[in-house]
Amino acid sequence: MIDAFGSEHAVAQPAATAAFANAVHALARHRPHACAHLEDALQVAPTLTAAHALAGMAGVLLAGRASLDEAATRLQRARLSIERNDGATAFERALVNALDNAVAGRLRAAADVLDDFLYREPNAFVAAKLSHALRFMTGDVDGMVSLTARLSSECERSNAGYGYLLGCHAFGLEEIGRLNEAERVGRAALEIAPDDAWGLHAVAHVFETRNQVAEGSGWLEAHRGVWTRCNNLSRHFSWHLALFALGRGDHESVLDIYDREVAGDLDGDFRDFANAASMLWRLRQAGIDPGETRWAALSEVAERHARNTTLVFGQLHFLLALIGAGRLDEAADLADFIHESGRSTTDQANVSRNVGAELASALVQAERGAGLQAPVGFLARRLHRLGGSHAQRDVFLQALARMAQEAGDAVGLRQVLAVRRRHKADDRPVTEWLARSN
Repeated sequence: MIDAFGSEHAVAQPAATAAFANAVHALARHRPHACAHLEDALQVAPTLTAAHALAGMAGVLLAGRASLDEAATRLQRARLSIERNDGATAFERALVNALDNAVAGRLRAAADVLDDFLYREPNAFVAAKLSHALRFMTGDVDGMVSLTARLSSECERSNAGYGYLLGCHAFGLEEIGRLNEAERVGRAALEIAPDDAWGLHAVAHVFETRNQVAEGSGWLEAHRGVWTRCNNLSRHFSWHLALFALGRGDHESVLDIYDREVAGDLDGDFRDFANAASMLWRLRQAGIDPGETRWAALSEVAERHARNTTLVFGQLHFLLALIGAGRLDEAADLADFIHESGRSTTDQANVSRNVGAELASALVQAERGAGLQAPVGFLARRLHRLGGSHAQRDVFLQALARMAQEAGDAVGLRQVLAVRRRHKADDRPVTEWLARSN
């Protein structure tokens, strides 16, 4: 049985496949309750393989050690369901094989499995959405774009996921610097699927990259009815709104948005914490003191969760919070933890070895006044390996630039700014502190 999103199931129970399609629709729109829809599907058909596998992938994407354990449990249930069904569809096998790799820490290999399947069946939207998410987490923007570029022409326009697929494609186009095309495709995605959060997000990134703060703020406010209905992605949209306020020098609005819409319950998804930590750090870099209370609140969350996050990108944001709160000994311990994490064989261990550990050490040493002990230009060129977007990683580029500037390393500063200017027009916060330093 094939649902509206191109998912083919071995179990032919309409109520179960309809509930699975509801989960995929929620995932496409970044709405809450996707997992609740999966549980509904499993109540009807306990051996619906794709429901077990998609629930497991949701755990992987949360990037927490507890959620990864749950993903491993879901993987076993998915395998058992295949046995009980006397086999599985190619779609189900691809999801299970991808989950197997992801649970083992091979996120790019998981995405490759999904992409291989999509070459044969370009209409399986959820496989494309998961591949896109995995490559985004691992910094593989070229892989993101090559996949969505092909699928945007091969996927049937009647597929319920087509508009959301265009939104994913728009985001990748923005990340590789094709801004005009990204804006056009993002707007087209919203015309097809007006509730497409990712297309909306992609156009917001275009305005951020161009430093069009008025246009960006207007875009987000005009679509507030869409993004405020999202899951925790709504906090990320608020973070973008605060970035635009920072870009126009309205620090009071930044802190107001931070307090009301960004810094809520930060004990869940690491992305929520990253929004908060990076915003306070940006204010700090701009010479604005956000107050000890805000930093202290973040550092308490960091103390609880820093070592439970499986992505170096997330760990580094916890590190920023500890440094911002003045807890340098704990920050140094976390930097050591990131270094030690590089000894394993997972994708993230490779990220730690190639950029994470050295960046963590540099951030701590700079705060301790130990001088510049890191090749800032080299680190700047490798930051994409952390995953996330250019806008998110900009907090680390700014930190590296400040390290070079304070150390009098003119060559290093030029190198870092050259990397930054490939992806973002000079904005007010950076130009102001550069002017003050001259």
